[in-house]
Amino acid sequence: MAWDTYYRDSIAEVELTAIEYNIQQLKQRLEKETEICAVVKADAYGHGDVQVARAALKAGAKSLAVAILDEALKLRRAGIEAPILVMGWTRPQDAAVAAENDIALTVFQKDWLKDAVGFLGINALKLHLKMDTGMGRIGVRTVSELGEVLAVLAETPKFQLKALFTHFATADEGDSQYFNQQQERWDEMFSYFKRNWADDVEIHTSNSATSMRVPERMDHFVRFGISMYGLYPSPHVKRERPIDLKPAFSLSSRLIHVKKIKAGESISYGATYTTEKEEWIGTIPLGYADGWIRKLQGAEVLVDGKRQPIVGRICMDQFMIRLDQEYPIGTKVTLIGKQGDQEISADEIAEHLETINYEIPCMISQRVPRVFQEDGRTVEVRNSLL
Repeated sequence: MAWDTYYRDSIAEVELTAIEYNIQQLKQRLEKETEICAVVKADAYGHGDVQVARAALKAGAKSLAVAILDEALKLRRAGIEAPILVMGWTRPQDAAVAAENDIALTVFQKDWLKDAVGFLGINALKLHLKMDTGMGRIGVRTVSELGEVLAVLAETPKFQLKALFTHFATADEGDSQYFNQQQERWDEMFSYFKRNWADDVEIHTSNSATSMRVPERMDHFVRFGISMYGLYPSPHVKRERPIDLKPAFSLSSRLIHVKKIKAGESISYGATYTTEKEEWIGTIPLGYADGWIRKLQGAEVLVDGKRQPIVGRICMDQFMIRLDQEYPIGTKVTLIGKQGDQEISADEIAEHLETINYEIPCMISQRVPRVFQEDGRTVEVRNSLL
């Protein structure tokens, strides 16, 4: 069986042309000297890492960012030669693997540096130094910590410090007070760095929200994450709409069974839904094992360009909807995307689940084939089960 074959009608379609469009939109807004780093962590936010990485580089992105070393190595083994940064923590004993594959790692601990140097061979390790200016995840928190890390870096020629970066926690919100506090912390630590480090390094402090809302920031490059996929990082930024975006991800299936149910009949586990009158019920072959979780009971899907509600509890592999009429087996059902003049967006699904749109494509499991398209034409299929 082939990797590019699938045997079910539940698929996620990824429009690579939209990825390219979104990158071009940001490039037009940025200062000319600012480059774009395409963030393709978490399987490109559920879209498909290798395919999105190639599309992003084709559209003008100069580098890639991931969260863990395994993700970076997958890109290298796919033949991608562009610069790659691992933004999360990597075990010091794996530093040699990163160096051998020309992958830059994030550093922020002096003890990590002391441990990692013992594992390095002949290849120097590229590093990006992370400053924690208020995100509270990882990074050098104080000037004194920064000094300790720089001291270790200075005495070890196997380390090559390439960049400094931070992450703004509230760049997508209307209130800029905390953003300004983080900026002040960054300025303090960066001033110390310039006084104590002779070599030039690159700077990247801007995520999707910052790069769109404050394009005049003089970063060497920006990290383009959620908005590369056509989603705004928050409702506030969506209302501002600093650039036009096209969603790249859609999810669809087909009706596999349609039946007429009498009044007083119950649907699915726990009998949580009971018909009040005679109703048409359709079954969709997709469930929480595919990432369409049980909390989506009561959400809507599109059939024949019309909204139809999910009724009864969502099962592991199937769920049911109430239809406005009888439809043929094989009728398309859109869970995320457009049908006619109707659209169900990732934002709508996120609102139903009381979460953020980032989570929606990420939660669609690898059991669902990814079908990659360019201008609506299928160019590649990835089925992780075969």
